[in-house]
Amino acid sequence: MYKLLKALGTATLVAGLAASCASAGSDMKAASKKNAGHDHDYRTFITGGTINYGKISDSYDAELVMYLAGNQFMVMEELIQDFQGKNPDIKSIYVETIPPGQILKGQILKQGMINGQKTNMRPDMYASVRDKHLKKLVKKDIMNSDWIIYTHNKLELMVAKGNPKNVKGAADLGRDDLVQSHPNPLTEGIFKFYGSDMLKDLGLHAKVTGNDTKCKGCWAVQDKVWFTTRHHRETPHRIENGKADVGIVWTTEVIEATRENRDVEGVAISDKYNKGSEVGYAMGILKEGKNQKNAQRYLDYLKTDAAQNIYASYGFAKASAEDLTQKMR
Repeated sequence: MYKLLKALGTATLVAGLAASCASAGSDMKAASKKNAGHDHDYRTFITGGTINYGKISDSYDAELVMYLAGNQFMVMEELIQDFQGKNPDIKSIYVETIPPGQILKGQILKQGMINGQKTNMRPDMYASVRDKHLKKLVKKDIMNSDWIIYTHNKLELMVAKGNPKNVKGAADLGRDDLVQSHPNPLTEGIFKFYGSDMLKDLGLHAKVTGNDTKCKGCWAVQDKVWFTTRHHRETPHRIENGKADVGIVWTTEVIEATRENRDVEGVAISDKYNKGSEVGYAMGILKEGKNQKNAQRYLDYLKTDAAQNIYASYGFAKASAEDLTQKMR
């Protein structure tokens, strides 16, 4: 009798845990749909697994401070915890994942404010989706010139799950029946450097953008084309909430949204237009960052198979040996 009751109790416990996990997953999905989650773009990783969100002041005090192109937000938890596991003496790492143009113009070249708080103008490391940003910092004697390319990505279209508007490829961005959500051309490198060029290649730039190159968080074409403030959070949010039918994103963002079981999916862009042969993520060390040795340790870590495999597991393309070689650029 005791064994029977014990077995029944165990089964009930397992069922309860399963229901609880399913409920938690549903809650997370609901929260993502309700809120774009911008606070999660400021994280402090503490050795041992703790993650603090939105503590902007940690940009001054953490033992390694990195400002990174936002579209790699999904990789950072696994990547940083693996790095800290190998370097446990670096007890706090502050990671910001927002548009690299916004970081460059509003935080490194002039004092920026986030959620009403000042943010450190001199992080230890900065990464962008194009080396032009890093070259500008080198020219201003703010960054060392021996930066590396550490991963690659490509463009894709994001649509609602089931693709109800039957979007087939990038040429469909010329359709009049689609409401679009795209990264803004001011601070989002994905659009400024790549999406914009893709539209020009397709002969659609003027139609899609309305020739508005300064729109951010606004309609470039009224009720037809929205330019986001921070696309990697907003575009899936807008699509899930019926505010947009399609948006230009990175392939990795589609993969992450699918992994989270969000109500979106991807439509591939052909190799002729997806810019996969051009996109390279570049990272370097700022000269006035206070954690120079830790920054170099992280740059060295990015060159390892462990780091490259983590990026690849999220859909990024691995860097070549040449990409990862530190040299004067």
